[in-house]
Parts: sequence; structure tokens; C-alpha cells
Amino acid sequence: MDLTQEHKEERDGARQPSEESGATLELLVHGVGGTTPEEMLGDPRTVRVTGDKTAAVYRRADDADAEQHPRDQRDGPIPEAYVWCNLTSGNAARALWLLLLPFMVANLAHWMHPTTSDHRRWVRLYGVLVRLVGLTLTVLLVAAACEVALDLAVWQCAGSRACAERHSWLGFLSPAVSGDGWWSLPGRRLALASLVPLALTGLLWYLSRRTWSAYESQRPLAPRSEPDEETHRAGLGSPGFWYGRRLVARLRAAHTAAGFLTVAAVLSRPAAHYDQGHDSVALEVLSRLLEATLLGSAVVVVWVVCRRGRTENLLDQELDRVLVRVLPLIALAVLVLTLVYAGWARPGWRSTGRLAGDATFGTITLAQGLLVVALGVVAHVLHRARPDARAAMRGLAGPAVAMLACALGGVMTGGVAQRVADWLDGTGHSLAGPPVLLTWQASVIPPLLLVLLAVVGRLVRRALLLRRTEKAAVEADYPGEPMDPARTLRIASTRAMASLTDRAPRVVGITSAVTLLLGAAALVGAFATGDTPNGAAHGTRPVLQGCAEAAQALGSWLIGIGFLLFVTSGRRAYKDPSARRTIGILWDVGTFWPRAAHPFAPPCYAERAVPDLTWRMATWTRSTGGRLVLSGHSQGSVLAAAAAWQLEPSVRRRVALLTYGSPLERLYGRWFPAYFGRAALSSLHREVDCWRNLHRLTDPIGGPILLPGECGPQVDRAPLKDPLVSGRTQEHPLPAPILGHGDYQADPAFAEERERLLARLRSGLPGPRPGEAAQGSSGRSSG
Repeated sequence: MDLTQEHKEERDGARQPSEESGATLELLVHGVGGTTPEEMLGDPRTVRVTGDKTAAVYRRADDADAEQHPRDQRDGPIPEAYVWCNLTSGNAARALWLLLLPFMVANLAHWMHPTTSDHRRWVRLYGVLVRLVGLTLTVLLVAAACEVALDLAVWQCAGSRACAERHSWLGFLSPAVSGDGWWSLPGRRLALASLVPLALTGLLWYLSRRTWSAYESQRPLAPRSEPDEETHRAGLGSPGFWYGRRLVARLRAAHTAAGFLTVAAVLSRPAAHYDQGHDSVALEVLSRLLEATLLGSAVVVVWVVCRRGRTENLLDQELDRVLVRVLPLIALAVLVLTLVYAGWARPGWRSTGRLAGDATFGTITLAQGLLVVALGVVAHVLHRARPDARAAMRGLAGPAVAMLACALGGVMTGGVAQRVADWLDGTGHSLAGPPVLLTWQASVIPPLLLVLLAVVGRLVRRALLLRRTEKAAVEADYPGEPMDPARTLRIASTRAMASLTDRAPRVVGITSAVTLLLGAAALVGAFATGDTPNGAAHGTRPVLQGCAEAAQALGSWLIGIGFLLFVTSGRRAYKDPSARRTIGILWDVGTFWPRAAHPFAPPCYAERAVPDLTWRMATWTRSTGGRLVLSGHSQGSVLAAAAAWQLEPSVRRRVALLTYGSPLERLYGRWFPAYFGRAALSSLHREVDCWRNLHRLTDPIGGPILLPGECGPQVDRAPLKDPLVSGRTQEHPLPAPILGHGDYQADPAFAEERERLLARLRSGLPGPRPGEAAQGSSGRSSG
């Protein structure tokens, strides 16, 4: 049935039965944290229909061959469960993904640009800037490894007799302890220590390549053969949206090369500085050539990162094979030459003070700040071109999140450097310690925490005020029921706390702005004074000196505690499946999006899950001629929407959506307006057969879809009561629980709305349209 015939039937009020006599399928998709197929299907006996141990579709054992007996299924759909939780919280090795947290946050910033139909150049510039931010994070991580291994361990500690004697494993690198052994020359010590950041870069390359093969190499459906003007648009409906292998391969090659070049630059700088102050003409010429080669290679890496973004309009099967293979090998060859150059014998060369860490970290910090500011300008221009009142932070969510990614990277690298320096030096004060800038950055953590405490206090105050308002609303929602004051207060408190989710943009905005200002102050202070905050304040007023000393000591302590908690969480998650599942929930939200800004980010599970769902729905409808209800909870509703966008129009018109506890508008629509904004969700509403959404006021994650006009009540049911009753009743003799974000299936409204969707599918009515009157929507509730 084509669209013209559908509209004719709408006008005539026709209610002809569907020509297909196939069965109806209910495809359930769970949310964050995951569950078991037995729990989803309500049956202890389940069988895997298709898929593997990572992600699969399950049925009840009694329904394994349900398509062979369609007459037996007239009174109900065939239930299936798509279980994808192992994509994010499967084996213990995935706990190590915590180390990739800054990369994941930077990748999120790529997808947060404002909605726009024009200004494609500004959108491309936005993507370039985010990719450059991701590149600086890679350089920062490798530079931190160089700081620990090259500077603190072999340059400072091995160069100090007292420190080398405390750590006997460094004895063969110490001139004093080893008696000027072969490895005790500064350049050779540095060359040996460079294996640590080199191994880190290689590990990141391996993990990126391995996870891509395991998660993101799944091909989506072939390009559509039927015309669909609405779906052939930039966004989640693009054929190549969930298949970004070309960009990931290019970025992986560029970031790997950047890691090698960072090690080479840190390794060559002290040797070049020594050669340029002595009469070794050959070594000085070689140092100049190496510097030119490093600069040229760095320019090529930046060009590769900026040159090409994602290709989504086509299913891109090509790879830049020469670039992907040659670029890392060239960078590795430059590093090998640098190792030979640095290891050359130089009589009289001794390691003193620090390596040039302040200049390295200062340059990275300055570059990140400038990129974030430029990103904010571009986002502001895009938002002004097409204002969206619901967009988080007026379109500035992407720059704010990019700033948080840089801050996370700085805290993690600074924490490692501080803890290693304390471990090596102990109380001996024999080392110069980490770069001054890292100490300044640690010192601004206490003022940042004070600001956050003030923000939290304001949120608590707002929650208390909302609780007073909600008490009256709770009493009005349960007329005629005996009200317990304590019970009423608890329900009101739950509603008030759930509403604080809508304040998240303001919290993120304040945190990002303060972080940017404090980071700039730390950078200026480090370069202006060349000393730590405590040393810079020496001789000033006692109050100022006391504040500087307290901030430095407290910041060092806080960053150390944070680092230890981070390591402890990783170890616990490695051993404890329940803790690993908690970390998996974080990845459920953060790794939904493809790797477009950083190739070393955790893998995108949706590049496996969305093709899985799309293939399952398309093949089932083609083989049976039936229709289906796509039922998604929480993050599962996001996967369901993404899969529906990828379907062919003829299949999409056979699909009914049932979402509950859905963050589609409340979180994704606000933070990712270009992909889940009002226009995108309205188009989805028009293109599927019908759509109903359930939500609760006690749910901190899910919310209404909030489509304009008559589309709103067509999609959103009125908020469900939670709890079902306020006290003890004849039907509920025990207190009903406050369900919040879970157990939507336990509410009678769930079964009611599902039955209405099934009745509409069985009747073969056309899908909802924006102009369709509410009273003409058979089988729908206006909420």
C-alpha cells in the first residue's frame, strides 16, 4: 500500500483489514545495565534464535517455531528479546576502558553540535576542531607517559645517587651506582625508557584495531533500492551512519603516528639542546634535520586529521590503505632514528633538573584552551542560525563537554605524575619533581571543588523547594486514598530529585566555564613565575602565602586520592562482575555514538546493535509479511529509534514503537539536537505506523517526547502513577514500591498501550500523521 492510498483511506475513514496475514512480532530491547532473556521474556526456558554470545535474539522455547503456526498466534504477538548488555559489560578486560574516559568524552562532543540545515562549512569546521581536541588528548597521554618514564624515572631519579640507591632496579642506569656503565649515559637511559610510551602507543593502536573488528565492522543493510526522500538526509537515517571504518582507520593511523612523534620529540630535545651548545658539528646538523623531520611529520599528521571527516551518505567500503599503513611506519622510522641519535655517546653530558616538561604541557594546555574557545564560537554561530529552545546550554554543550574531556585528561596525567614523583622521591627531596604547570593545575582543584559545592548546594535548595510543591501534587494524584505524611513526603522527594536531571546543562556549563578560567590562570601562573604556587607566593602577605600553600598541598592530596580511587575502581571492576556491570552502564550512554573524533575511544556498541536490530526486523517482515512492535526501555528506546530510521520505508510503515523510560528527548534531544531534536523525532513519528511513549515523574532518566501540536498526545501518554497506590488498599494490601526508572511492564498501562498498538497493527490502519485528529486515531489514548 503506497502513501497515496494511505492518505485516501485516512480521508475516507476507511478501515480495511491488512492484506498480509502474517504473524505479529514484539521485539524487546533492554536498557542500561542489561538483563537476562529469561527476565525479559518472563520464562525460564529460552532459546537463542540468532546471534552470538556478545549480542543475540532470544525467544521462549515454546515460540521457537512460531512462524510455522501463525494461527496459534492470533491472540498475541511472538515475543523476542534482543540482549546486548555484553557489548559493554562482558569480560573483565573491559574494565581497562576506564583509562580511555577522556577520549570517550571528547568523542561525545563531536555529536553535540546544534541543529542546522545549511552552514555545512561551519559543521565541517566544528568536526575539525573536535578532532584536533582529540589529537591533543592523545599527545597529552603519551607526553604524560614520557614524563613518568623519561623525566622522573631515568632522567631525575637515575641521575641522583640517593634516589637510585633507594630504587635498586634503576641502579644499572645510574652513573654513580653502576660506575658509569654503558646504559648510564643520559641519552641511552632516555632511549631505553622511551619503550614505555612506545608500548603505550602500540597498545592503544592494538585495542582500537581489535575492538573495531569485534564491534564496529558489522555491515548495515545494503543501500535502499526504493525512493525515500525524507530518510536520505544527514542523520541517523543515512546509509553509512553506523559504518565509519574509513575515518576510524585514518584517525587511528594519525593518532598512532602522533604518539610516536611525541616520544621522538621528548627524546630528541635534551640531546639537541646539549649538541647546540657544544662543538659537535655533525651532531648539531643531525639534530637540525631531526627537528625539521619531526615538524614536517607533525604537519602531515594534523593535515590527515583535518582533511576528511565522516562519509555518511554512502556505505563507504574503501580504505586509504597507503596512508593507513605508511603514516605510522614513517613516524616509527623517525623515532628509531631519534633513538640512535639520542643514544650516541656525548662525553660530559649529565642529567640535571627537569626535562622540558613545562614547555610541552604548556603548549598542549594552550592549544586545548584555544580549540575549545574556537569550538564555542562555531557552536554559537550554528545555534544562532537555527535557534533551538530545548538545546542544552544554547548550543554550547559540545564545547563544554570538550573542555571537560581536556580537564579529565589533565587530572589523570597530572595525578599519575604526582604519585610517581612522590613514590620515587619519598621524603628525600632529591628530585626536582614533575613540571611546575602540573603542580599549578593540581592547585586549582580546591577552588573548583568549592564552586561545585556551591552548585550542589543550590541544587539541594531547589530540590527542597520542589518537594514542597510536589507534596500538594502527590495528594491531588491520589484522591480518595488515605495519605500517610511520611509516604507522601517520600514520593514528593523522589519526584523532586528526578527533576534535577533537567538542571544538568547548567551544572556542566558552570563546571566547564570555571575549569577554563582556572586552567588559564594556572597556565599564566606557571609561565609567569616559573615556580610552584607555594614558591611563587613566598615573601608575599601571610594570607596569600597561606592560601597558596594550602591549595598546593590540598590539590596534590586530592589528585593523589582521585588517582588511587581510579586505580582501585579499575581493579575492583576487573575482579567483580557486578562492579564491571556498573562501569558498563557508563559505557552504555557514552559509547552509543560512533568514533568520529578519537579512534582510541571505547568502541561504539551501536555499530553492532543497530545493524543487528535492522537486519532482524527487515528479514522477519520480508519472510513472514507480518508486522512488529519494537519495544524499547531506556537506552533500548534509543537503539530502537536508530534502527527504525535505518529501515526501508515499506518496512518502517509496518513498525509500531513502544518506548518507556526513554531519554530520547529529555537527554538525547537536548544534548544531541542535530540527531534527536524535535524535527528528527517528528519525522520518526510520521514514518512509523504508530508510536506510544510511557514515562513517570519519578523517573530521573526517561521523559515525554514533547512533540508539538496534536503529535504530542498521540505519542505521549500522561505520566504514569508511581507508586500505583499511595497506601494499602484492597487490591494492594502491601505498600506499592516507587519504581522510578524500572519495571514499566509492571504497570497496567504498559499492557494497555501494547494491546492498542497491536490492535492498530492488526487492523492495518495507516500510520499517524501530524494533521491526524486525536479522535480519529483508533486504538490510541490521548493520555
